[in-house]
Amino acid sequence: MKHRASRLILLLVLGACSGDRAPLIATDVAVSKPKPGMRVAAGYITLSNNTTETITITRVTSPEFKSVEMHESILEDGISRMYPLDEVTIPAGQNVAFEPGGKHLMLMNPTSDADSATLEFYADNVLLLSVNATFAD
Repeated sequence: MKHRASRLILLLVLGACSGDRAPLIATDVAVSKPKPGMRVAAGYITLSNNTTETITITRVTSPEFKSVEMHESILEDGISRMYPLDEVTIPAGQNVAFEPGGKHLMLMNPTSDADSATLEFYADNVLLLSVNATFAD
């Protein structure tokens, strides 16, 4: 585990020092605003791995929410079921989409009435990416 985190830190430092694109890029970022009386929002994003190594996201946090969980919806026997994900792997040079009906983020228990949320993506204890998203209605 330590070796993987050390290698990932090196990749991130090298990526930050080079003129190339960042190791992990976010596009299509959308976070729903919690509905009145509700304590849950959904987050959608596409993550692109621009390295030659696999990146594994092990947790997501947001200062605007008490907790953020990665989930996946799967259709089983005609019924949509949602399961928590401990981690999400992004192969080298590939994308992973968090989108309605598939992988997504569940943002729970807002800590403020902010109009946006910061999403922080980690591999073990290493912050890989921080992105801000204005709430969509």
